[in-house]
Amino acid sequence: MTISSPRWGILGTGGIAAAMTRDLQLDGHVVAAVGSRTADAAARFAAAHGLERPHGSYEELVTDPEVDVVYVATPHPQHAPNALLALGAGKHVLVEKPFTMNQREAQQIADASRAAGLVALEAMWSRWLPHMERLQDIIRDGALGELRSVVAHHVQLADPDPAGRMLNPALGGGALLDLGIYPVSFAWDVLGAPSEVLALSTPSATGVDRQTSILLGYSSGAQAALTSELDAAGDNSAMIVGTDARVELDATFYAPTSFRVVGPKGNVIESYESRIDGRGMQYQARAIERLIAAGGGEDTRLPLAQSVAIMGTMDTIRERIGLV
Repeated sequence: MTISSPRWGILGTGGIAAAMTRDLQLDGHVVAAVGSRTADAAARFAAAHGLERPHGSYEELVTDPEVDVVYVATPHPQHAPNALLALGAGKHVLVEKPFTMNQREAQQIADASRAAGLVALEAMWSRWLPHMERLQDIIRDGALGELRSVVAHHVQLADPDPAGRMLNPALGGGALLDLGIYPVSFAWDVLGAPSEVLALSTPSATGVDRQTSILLGYSSGAQAALTSELDAAGDNSAMIVGTDARVELDATFYAPTSFRVVGPKGNVIESYESRIDGRGMQYQARAIERLIAAGGGEDTRLPLAQSVAIMGTMDTIRERIGLV
């Protein structure tokens, strides 16, 4: 069934749910409902965003006949069960990053969506941002020559509360899953599937990874050096180096930002600066709505097979650093 203007249901009421709702409304999308674990939380969120249909459970949200697509915005360990709940109710799903906790769960979502003829998409929002689209054009055109390396950092000073989401193992905390997914997905986007994975990590007092450094090797001979850390602030820049030119992405590389294509002698070949409305999460909404309007399928910028494979890389990194 094709739907020209899908009606959104927001599953979760945290900060990322609020940011997505603001961008959806700013971009003219229809946000019909919100679901939370409690009626009070759903009512507060609905009042803050002008929504008429608050639901006091996720089950109520996914069975709401006024909802066509569900945005899953719960903590990492709940992504898979919440996405499967929505798919089981006949709803398309946009699932926050990281797609799931592991590759097995990611495959379950992929299998369920395909079996039901529904759209499932990982909300790796940076893939559809205008500066990333332009970057892909530059790479495809061969302006960089043969790609040699990717360097990307995601280093943030997070909430130090040991019971908070970032440091709590039960909530899927740690630098890798919450922050490292961005540079890992970026390396996949630029260089494809790695043939070798090395990693080094330092744990926090709660047992999650405080800081993780990753080295990915590729059959072409290219390499990616990636870092994530949750107790210090970094510039979160990135670089792609080719034999003919390099791309320098300013902070924050995965959000709307600027970049330069620089020649071997330091000459600037091209400059790009993002100018968008909102945070930029509306571009992933447009991507899934195009698929829904077309009657299904997968997005070429991030097909399900790649989301599943990226979670496989994340599993391997955790194996390398001994993180359970």
